[in-house]
Amino acid sequence: MTNLDAIKSKVSDAEDFARKIWLAGLGAYGKSFDEAQGQYEKLTTEAGKVFEELVEKGEVLETEAKAKIKAKTNVEERVSEVRKKLGLDASSGSEDKVEELSAKIDALTDAVAKLAAK
Repeated sequence: MTNLDAIKSKVSDAEDFARKIWLAGLGAYGKSFDEAQGQYEKLTTEAGKVFEELVEKGEVLETEAKAKIKAKTNVEERVSEVRKKLGLDASSGSEDKVEELSAKIDALTDAVAKLAAK
């Protein structure tokens, strides 16, 4: 083998090695792109699942809140009815009734005192 053949062989080996370096770089880029694509798809799928779970949880909480509000309204209506039956609602002049009852108590107290004095 002559020096020229040896040089050509070394140049060819160097070209093959440079090509392999180039291909390794492309392979690394392709692999990282594929992994990034896979992660993106996974995140998109998981985000969709999380969103759906949140919607379901929101529906449950909404239903519970409506039930509690309805129950509270029912209790308030019942209390209002009882107050009305007892004459303690605001529209029936509860202040006048309290004054009337106080006057009756005072009269009874006076009557008891007179009876006790006899």
